[in-house]
Amino acid sequence: MERPKSDEEARIWNSSKTALRIRDLGDVEKKIAGLLRNAATSVSLLTLPQTDEPGSTLPQGEERPEQFVVEVGEYFERLDNIQLALRSALSYVRRSRIAPSTINAPPQDFVPPSLGIGLPTDPSSASKNRGLQEEKIDRDAWKGVLEALLRIKADRDAERERENPNRTEESDTMKE
Repeated sequence: MERPKSDEEARIWNSSKTALRIRDLGDVEKKIAGLLRNAATSVSLLTLPQTDEPGSTLPQGEERPEQFVVEVGEYFERLDNIQLALRSALSYVRRSRIAPSTINAPPQDFVPPSLGIGLPTDPSSASKNRGLQEEKIDRDAWKGVLEALLRIKADRDAERERENPNRTEESDTMKE
């Protein structure tokens, strides 16, 4: 379990059993990430050594099955720890007699906000749930459209000039 870094954080996390349970669930989330890393390494150890990426630290030869056993052992150990922590958290919720009605589902038409930094938008705008990344992608797409149209216009102008070179000289003298 990761401990708080400052006295203020320690005071907050130790202020109640609920705060401790929330911190424990945060630790469970980190353990799940480690569990997935163990699973990925285990699957990699099951493949042929020739398929390993260059610079891989996976063992070769007879050490490979031994390392697989070690990884699988760590996997199941982490899985047991995660199961224990989740059961403990659920037990706390039951003992606290937290009513299920306090955990309400969102309305049926609810759209979660976009991840990342959002831009201020007009409430009547259709893109009110777009984040900064979506706006950047949209901007880049429109820039690409503009560049393509400008290339098409330049190509057409060049084609017209090749077809009628005298017309270009006449239009230049008219502009002066």
